[in-house]
Amino acid sequence: MSRLSSSKKWYKAFRADPTRRLGPGSPATDRPTRDRGLRKHYLRQYRKWLWPYRGTLLFILVLALLSVGAGLVLPLATRYVVDEVLPAADVSSHIKISRLTMVCGGMLALLLLVQCIDTVRWYMMAVLNAKVIFRLRQRLFERFLRLPLSDLAELKSGGIVSRLSQDTDKVTGMVQMAVITPGVAAIRVILTIGVLIFLSWQMALIAGLMIPPIVLINLLYIQRVRPIYRTMAEERERIDARVTETFGGIRVVRAFRRERREERDYAVGHHTIIRKNLLAERLQLAVNSGWGLLIPATTLAIVGFGSYRVINGRGTIGDIVAFQMYALMLLHPVSMIVNSYSATQQALAALERVFDILERPQEKPDVPHAVAAPYPIREIHFDAVSFEYRRELPVLLNVSLTVPAGSTVALVGPSGGGKTTLTDLVARFHDPTSGAIRINGVDLRDLRLASYRHRLAIVPQETFLFDGTVRDNIAYGSRHADDAAIVDAATRANAHEFIDRLPERYDTLIGERGVKLSGGQRQRISIARAILADPEILILDEATSNLDTESEQLIQASLVDLLSTRTTFVIAHRLSTVTHADIIVVLDQGRIVEIGTHTDLMGNDGLYRDMVERQHRFATSATWSAVDGET
Repeated sequence: MSRLSSSKKWYKAFRADPTRRLGPGSPATDRPTRDRGLRKHYLRQYRKWLWPYRGTLLFILVLALLSVGAGLVLPLATRYVVDEVLPAADVSSHIKISRLTMVCGGMLALLLLVQCIDTVRWYMMAVLNAKVIFRLRQRLFERFLRLPLSDLAELKSGGIVSRLSQDTDKVTGMVQMAVITPGVAAIRVILTIGVLIFLSWQMALIAGLMIPPIVLINLLYIQRVRPIYRTMAEERERIDARVTETFGGIRVVRAFRRERREERDYAVGHHTIIRKNLLAERLQLAVNSGWGLLIPATTLAIVGFGSYRVINGRGTIGDIVAFQMYALMLLHPVSMIVNSYSATQQALAALERVFDILERPQEKPDVPHAVAAPYPIREIHFDAVSFEYRRELPVLLNVSLTVPAGSTVALVGPSGGGKTTLTDLVARFHDPTSGAIRINGVDLRDLRLASYRHRLAIVPQETFLFDGTVRDNIAYGSRHADDAAIVDAATRANAHEFIDRLPERYDTLIGERGVKLSGGQRQRISIARAILADPEILILDEATSNLDTESEQLIQASLVDLLSTRTTFVIAHRLSTVTHADIIVVLDQGRIVEIGTHTDLMGNDGLYRDMVERQHRFATSATWSAVDGET
């Protein structure tokens, strides 16, 4: 569908076909048909998940049944007062008051007992929900942390957060919505109808006639309102994601003068939600009107037919009062049953989303015969390694390379040549499609992932810092490091001087993604974090790209000592920074086209020499342009 420019058009498109996902900024796609077999499988898994709490659930159900049974006594007690206590002509007023006091006192005690039972039941249910939701969220969070990067990229941050918050809430309450609430309500309806039939089957029939219209009204309402609330939730999630994205890239928004467009998109999205919400309110008013007519009509029918029976000597005024109370008691449980069906459908959809994640395979699970990473690492060998993200679209082709321990390997070449992919394979974010990477002769896939990653550190080009203190970010990979080690790492990364000038020094809060620091400061903290981790394998993805010339030179000097004791892979675009590398690997279109030292490669008439000369000419031209400008 083409992009719609106003909320009115979005709303009309939704009214034309509520079963399709329609919203600003997203294509129209049919909602996928649910796989019943898969849903049954997830329900079995959920039952296993709840099995440890079966005793608590049974006790809660028993308490609910006791509350229902006790609540059915009140109309009968009222009937007794109206028919037996008040009209008794052969007893004194004193005795009548005594009997009335006794009945009312008994009912008050029963009501207090019911209230206590309900309080205990709801508190136990709240405790049970808290236990289940904590366990479920914890397990789900653990699974997210270990999912393959491709799965996480597909889910995006909004999908992850919605599963951890909204979906787990719905799943946790499913026992209450799908079992306890409708089960107790059904028992209450059956017992109430049974009492009514016992009193008078004719009047029970009149009271029962209101059940089908109530069910029909609620089902129609649920059927109409469900796609409204579903799409409203989807659009809120989409708007929230857009807001996060907008303020994450606020510099770009302002640089390209997109404030008005972002304001318009935000307004259109929210106005569409308002239109749908008003439609839901109109439907709710229609339902309330139906109830408003049905309840008085039923009351009138009971009073009319009951009075007719009283006049003919076949009933009592107490019967009318009791029937009125029982008829009202029928409304709530019937409505609960219908509404629980709708809530259960939503919970089942959330259940599928949650257990779909829980049953996904985690990233690189250890094989049964996995061993700990060898220490020390003497050699890393790439044996005819190939890799492809998509079938028949290779990113690396037949890469063979031997890296002795302690070597600095520079990966250079045109963009898209496979440099980052090669380091991702070293970090084991992915496994080779064919071939193998071996550590001391052992296939990387045969090593326990946690023990191997313990020997590894990465300094990415796009630095990521957490919202916390400088100290927390430097010690992120070494949580037990003392202050002296943290300061030493910062000093070696040329970060201590600027940290010492911060308001709270190492305890300064740096904001989300380190927003309170400059790009060069963030990069130096990232380097200090890697230094403190003291890895055997270090990956530097253009680690000094965001630094000024002076800081870059200081850090390069400090890294010489650091790199001499570990195996380092350096992705470099400025070739002047890797002339000291022990091995320079030139990658082009996923293949190694040249390999050697800087001196060796400059002696060849190949791609590396061409890149170095091109960068030198560009730097010289830029320098002369700057001089001319100053002149």
